[in-house]
Amino acid sequence: MANMVNVFLYGKKYEVPGDLTIMEAFEYAGYKLVRGVGCRNGFCGACATVYRIKGDRELKACLACSTKVEDNMSVATLPFFPLIKEGYDIEKVRPNEQIMMQLYPEIYSCVGCNACTKACSQSLNVMQYIAHAQRGEYEKCAELSFDCVMCGICSSRCPAGISHPQVAMLARRLNGKYIAPESLHLTTRVKEIEDGLCTEAIEAIMAKPIEELKELYNHRDIEK
Repeated sequence: MANMVNVFLYGKKYEVPGDLTIMEAFEYAGYKLVRGVGCRNGFCGACATVYRIKGDRELKACLACSTKVEDNMSVATLPFFPLIKEGYDIEKVRPNEQIMMQLYPEIYSCVGCNACTKACSQSLNVMQYIAHAQRGEYEKCAELSFDCVMCGICSSRCPAGISHPQVAMLARRLNGKYIAPESLHLTTRVKEIEDGLCTEAIEAIMAKPIEELKELYNHRDIEK
């Protein structure tokens, strides 16, 4: 018999095995997760969750897919965090410091509290990549933020109201468009796809059962 713990999901008490993740606990309790969850046919980063342990005043944030339940844990999920996303044309903007001042001026109000880094579900150095964005160092910002899943938990803890994931996304786009060297083999393959030379291969892949696709993906050759 698994070690059972008490959890409160949306205020209702359930007894669940203690080795489950929060997401698995929802399913164990009978909730059917049908959208907004990455590993349940949604997108990664969408299972942002807040919780508090009985007797502890601290409100914590996490991703439900990778956080284990604890006894007397009270849980509420966030379907999305309302980040500020400014519109821009990547063909018209340029990788200079002025573009951040224009689109995301709040990054210059950062107080250096490091709450964003402490809250990050991916253990990214969020405050540092925002510092790079402030200085127009978009290549460094792009590298440090590469594993961001856009969950928005960092922004939920920011007293300056910075939309860290959107700042990082802009930096990665600027880096990919203007700074990073062109990946010639990728350019060649995109041209082949546009010319229809890969249509037969794509259709063959799409016709494969999901388990075979998983096997192919897990054993693919990874470029060094």
